[in-house]
Amino acid sequence: MKKNLSAASKTFSVKALSALLFGTAGVFFAPAMLGLAPQAHAAVPAVKLPDFSDLVDAVGPAVVNIRTTERLKMGGAGAGAGMGGQDEQEMQEFLRRFFGGAMPTPRQQAPRGGRRAVPQEQEVQRGVGSGFIISADGYVLSNAHVVDGADEVYVTLTDKREFKAKVIGADARTDVALLKIEGGNLPRLTIGDSDKIRVGEWVIAIGSPFNLENTVTAGIISAKSRDTGDYLPLIQSDVAVNPGNSGGPLINMRGEVIGINSQIATLSGAYNGISFAVPIDEAMRVGEQLKKTGKVVRGRIGVQIGEVSKEVAQSLGLPNAKGAQVSMVEEGGPADKAGIKPGDIILKFNGTQIERSSDLPRLVGGAPVNGKSTVTVWRKGAQQDIPVTVVELEGDKAAKKGAKEPEAQAVNALGLKVSDVPAAKKQELKIDGGVQVDDADGVAALAGLQPGDIILQLNNVAVKDAKQFNALVAKLDPKKTAAVLVRRGDVAQFVSLRPSAK
Repeated sequence: MKKNLSAASKTFSVKALSALLFGTAGVFFAPAMLGLAPQAHAAVPAVKLPDFSDLVDAVGPAVVNIRTTERLKMGGAGAGAGMGGQDEQEMQEFLRRFFGGAMPTPRQQAPRGGRRAVPQEQEVQRGVGSGFIISADGYVLSNAHVVDGADEVYVTLTDKREFKAKVIGADARTDVALLKIEGGNLPRLTIGDSDKIRVGEWVIAIGSPFNLENTVTAGIISAKSRDTGDYLPLIQSDVAVNPGNSGGPLINMRGEVIGINSQIATLSGAYNGISFAVPIDEAMRVGEQLKKTGKVVRGRIGVQIGEVSKEVAQSLGLPNAKGAQVSMVEEGGPADKAGIKPGDIILKFNGTQIERSSDLPRLVGGAPVNGKSTVTVWRKGAQQDIPVTVVELEGDKAAKKGAKEPEAQAVNALGLKVSDVPAAKKQELKIDGGVQVDDADGVAALAGLQPGDIILQLNNVAVKDAKQFNALVAKLDPKKTAAVLVRRGDVAQFVSLRPSAK
């Protein structure tokens, strides 16, 4: 009985609802009128744009304007052009156009009494940049290019106090400079952690673009680790940065400096939507060295490197196209003494993975000079660790170049005619085997190989002589690409070649 009543209730409910919605009276009740909630997609939380005013009030006093000057000799024969000389030239052009001639300038007029004018030094403005205070006792960070070539450097705070600054040191490779002003209890910025920045987070820049002091611009971090420098990856942002902003801080929403604004990508010389900053972690490391010794000491091992292509990685049996391919080893350098050879793929340095070839100079540069480091290389299908002594970075030595003494053989499936390398040339190039290219055709010519090139390795096998090399080529699978290690002059690199079908 209860079951029948329940079923009837359901039937009645459906019929009653149908009558209400679609009855003869044509009455329609909206879902809200019936007490039913309408279906809707989940609302996306509104994103509130940040207000930077409190942040700027907190950090602004620690951002400084940097003015550089140089001393020029004025008033005598042979005086430098400088600003005064340029003004005189413009005045002469003005007089010529509007008065048909020129009036004598102080430089042209003879001094009274027949005596020669004594050249005097005049201080003229050279450039304008930005910086920020990192310690209450007056240490200031900026860009090396802001103070480069300056005779005097002046630092102006937001309260209009001006100090004559001493350049403690500047490092052109990272574009970091450390200055010192004499003051106490100065406002300073909090140093952040550039390793923890996130793409998309809000940042601001404060500086003196076009000498407009205390200018604030805002944007987001566009990318991390942009490889535009030899020894550091830069932070990319869309914060407006213009000439004069150089050396100023890039600041996160917590009021921490995470970078030093250094470069812009532009076709016009002004802001084009992309700017770059030196990561503060690297800048502080450089600053500490400059504070201690006035210079930055970096390590080197004496190799020239390149990227590892996907094709080369596959041919050599590497799981990923990572690492740094050694294309040249400096004769008598640390790598040469340690046994590193052209064609080696450096996978790790002191246990740290080399993702891209640009990682290696940074790791080697930061290693202790005259200390032992471990280089992990991929050679002939296997990894091996090689101890190497890192030395201080200096000018690279050039290896000797050899002559060509070809002895032609038959063309092979790679389009190459090769011959044995003469003993004298092997000794000169310091190689044990290899073959020299006498002629290149087909795929080899398209890949850029040319007579005189030396082939040292085919895939993971060292080349001993022409007979062995041609035998190895004859066994290659036409469906697979082969990696050929080619030396030209002082440089060796892998070239990917696909053998022709027999």
